[in-house]
Amino acid sequence: MPKPVVPEEKRRRRRPTKSGTVLSEELIVETALRMLREHGSTGLTARRLGLALDADPSTLYRYFRGMDDLTLAIGDALIGQALRGWRPTGEWRADLRAVGLRLHAAYVAHPQAALLTTNRVTGRPNELAADEAVLDVLRTAGFPVPDTVRIYHAFIDQTLAFAALDAASLALPSAALHADEDMWSSTYARLPRTTHPRIAEAAPLLAKRMVDSAYPTALEMLLDSAAAQLAALTGEECSAP
Repeated sequence: MPKPVVPEEKRRRRRPTKSGTVLSEELIVETALRMLREHGSTGLTARRLGLALDADPSTLYRYFRGMDDLTLAIGDALIGQALRGWRPTGEWRADLRAVGLRLHAAYVAHPQAALLTTNRVTGRPNELAADEAVLDVLRTAGFPVPDTVRIYHAFIDQTLAFAALDAASLALPSAALHADEDMWSSTYARLPRTTHPRIAEAAPLLAKRMVDSAYPTALEMLLDSAAAQLAALTGEECSAP
């Protein structure tokens, strides 16, 4: 006969660890985020996480089905951090801008975790809440369902793609990151107009802009496009608050 299913709450550890800590899913995720920040993805293993929590590694499987399940929980936690305290204002463009910038900031604040999670679909509560919020903002603004899905798709993928790109830079060793940034003011700035006229004329601006994320600019371009489409649908003048 199959084994009876034990309710999730009964699988949780109720006794404190040797150091007196009572484990929880939230504590495990917070500890995993710290380990990723300090040691990178290769440093996050069940054994090392168990040591950090002063618990047997097998205890982790009372909370997560495996390390991949923990990865999904980490991704969902970042989304939760991003949207903590956010409330829609009724101004669809301002609301989407705020959500996008919050999500991007939450991921780049944890670059190693971002590299692990930006391409994952967790199906967990925070992700579902974020998706529902974005879809609701677009539908309330007046976008038809097909256009809502198209804009939502572009909005989410653009946000996560830039988060992954920017996180990858931040995850580089400090020397490599600085070398990449210096390239714009060294190699690019010294190219002659005779061979690279367009780079040469743009070099001062490139040196200033290319060391920062292009996400805010790309986000505004997406919002401009969506606003123009909404104006065409409603016959109202397109505005960019």
